[in-house]
Amino acid sequence: MMFGQSPIMPLSRDASSRFLPWLIAFMVWLATLALAAVMALSSMSDDWRRGLSGTLTVQIVPGPDETQAVASKRIATVLRILRQNPAILSADPLPRDRVEKLLEPWLGGIAEAGALDLPLPVLIDVRLRPDAPIDTQALGATLASAVPGALLDDHGLWLERLIELARAIEIVAIAVLVFIAIAATATVVFATRAGLAIHHDVIELLHLMGARAGYIAAHFQRQTLWLSLKGGITGLLLAAGTLAALGFFMSRIEAGMLPPLDLTPWQWGALTAVVLCTTGISVLTARATVIKAIGRLP
Repeated sequence: MMFGQSPIMPLSRDASSRFLPWLIAFMVWLATLALAAVMALSSMSDDWRRGLSGTLTVQIVPGPDETQAVASKRIATVLRILRQNPAILSADPLPRDRVEKLLEPWLGGIAEAGALDLPLPVLIDVRLRPDAPIDTQALGATLASAVPGALLDDHGLWLERLIELARAIEIVAIAVLVFIAIAATATVVFATRAGLAIHHDVIELLHLMGARAGYIAAHFQRQTLWLSLKGGITGLLLAAGTLAALGFFMSRIEAGMLPPLDLTPWQWGALTAVVLCTTGISVLTARATVIKAIGRLP
């Protein structure tokens, strides 16, 4: 078929031309959101790993009616034990305003204004030497024995569990992508077979006249290409709007409660590739379906 000529098979008038783009748009929308979730979780996991690896936190819970002198002595004892450990690079108490800043997402303006009149625990930020072995359980027991109320928080334990949860969500999102690809393939097969059934007489006549299967398949390929691109671009725009809306509402939540939904340029490029992949799968599926159907003709 040449451009500017009337099509031999008016595929654009088929019912599939109306519903296929919307189905493709819906599946691209879902696939784009699933892929965005995978990339966002991967980036967050890397940030967590970089930010918390090689660090510990020691919490000193204040005792009842504890005086400033007693509190200072307890802090000095903990610092002495920590700084004597060869695996520890530094140990520094966090200022009260930093502790209040950490509480700000939960307490709001009260913590931000420094209006808390509470016996806040003392937090000590501990930095470990790279590749230096350390027994956190033994260190925690030593601190608890020397200073009652001193608790060692090993970030590695809960960080590992947090990353495992992120990986589990990533696996689910990847499974969603696989199922969407299967659903897209099945949808194109159904739409192509519907077109073959509608134009069966014309296709059979062309086949008897000597038209090759590739010639007939090219008609369906062009139609599927156009419908897939139209639906894919629509789905991508809907997904971009959804991500922008999610990012806007997440930014309005107090800092620290939720991670920012920021995607890098190459990640946006990967999301755009979803449209190309969907279009490629659709075109190849349409071609394979037509050639297989024509191969059964006498």
